[in-house]
Amino acid sequence: LHPLPELVALIERAIADEPAAGLKDGGLIRAGYCAELDELRALASEGHDWLAKYQAGEQERTGIKTLKVRHNKVFGYYIEVSKGQAGAVPPEYERRQTLVNAERFITPELKSYEQKIFGAQERSTAMEFELFCALREQVVAHTAAVQETADALAQADVLGALADRALALGYVRPDITEDDTLEIRDGRHPVIEQLPDAEQFVPNDALLDCRRNQIMLITGPNMAGKSTFIRQVALIAIMAHIGSFVPARAARISLLDRVFTRVGAGDDLARGRSTFMVEMQEAANILNNATAKSLIVLDEIGRGTSTFDGISIAWAVAEYLHNTPAVKAKTLFATHYHELTDLAITLNGVKNYTVQVREHGESIIFLRRIAPGTADKSYGIHVARLAGMPDEVVDRSREILANLEEGELEAGVPKLARRNRRKSTDIPGQLTLF
Repeated sequence: LHPLPELVALIERAIADEPAAGLKDGGLIRAGYCAELDELRALASEGHDWLAKYQAGEQERTGIKTLKVRHNKVFGYYIEVSKGQAGAVPPEYERRQTLVNAERFITPELKSYEQKIFGAQERSTAMEFELFCALREQVVAHTAAVQETADALAQADVLGALADRALALGYVRPDITEDDTLEIRDGRHPVIEQLPDAEQFVPNDALLDCRRNQIMLITGPNMAGKSTFIRQVALIAIMAHIGSFVPARAARISLLDRVFTRVGAGDDLARGRSTFMVEMQEAANILNNATAKSLIVLDEIGRGTSTFDGISIAWAVAEYLHNTPAVKAKTLFATHYHELTDLAITLNGVKNYTVQVREHGESIIFLRRIAPGTADKSYGIHVARLAGMPDEVVDRSREILANLEEGELEAGVPKLARRNRRKSTDIPGQLTLF
């Protein structure tokens, strides 16, 4: 840190407590810093007092009590009287403008003092800017020291904030290791758990290495907490690497070279890339650059295309991460493709996990607990009901789902969908041209 007491004192002495927003608007320099500037300011300020006295004097001299001294950008200062009293003005008044209900005049005395006021104001503003530029040059001479101090204060600010949160929220000091194990006990999301209206946060464990626990394949319904869990693991790993305590009961974090994420969905219209193309490019970047020292977070792969294509790509990605010796990265893989859970049968490093839920009649309760196993249902229709879908749509979805699960299809159409189809004789299969 560089205290720079002389520079600090100079700035405090020179700059006003509440300076104007614009550099050339005046009000930058503190009173008392420059005697000449103070004199010009006093002259400009006295000018306003003089104008008030001049108006009162002219009202008294002319007997026109409604006489006003006003100002605009066209005429500067002028005297305005009503139409009915225009005939009472003295002969030295010079008419400048006639309005519907008023007349405007100037006098030699008023114009002379106007030049004095405006001159003082202009010189005052110009001098302030010159003084500010000179002060700025003195500050520039200390640029290196100021930047070093700013960097140090920024670090102290961040570390202080992290320490404060660690004490207030019960964070723990992680063990940073050089092996390949990442183990978190009762980990929590540092942001979600602090949301004011959020439900009580449910902590979860995570165990990853480059051997038998390389890939955590997580299935479960929408809104159950898959995305929150995989992101909190990544955040805890990053917090540990920057020297912070972490939101967990205990944490052992191996040194990482990079944290790769493929989360969310969105296209890139400016570059002509579809949602699926963006997703594939992000996944390709991960596969081409990850190492055994990396942590990978995949929140869905292949959902921007057909189901079979998506499953095939997601399956191949998991195999590549598992079987490629140069990669073997610790991976959190959240998916709705239940077919991927079969990977655990053939790949030793894949472990299946699911987010537990409890059914209660027509409702489901999200327990937010990550446990070994696989999800037996997607509960997508339940979530659609929670989102406010019309009952007719939800009920019809159940009917179609039942038929799809039973394989009762007719030409690719669910059997019950025929209830709303017209007879084939109503709509010809092709256009009749003759």
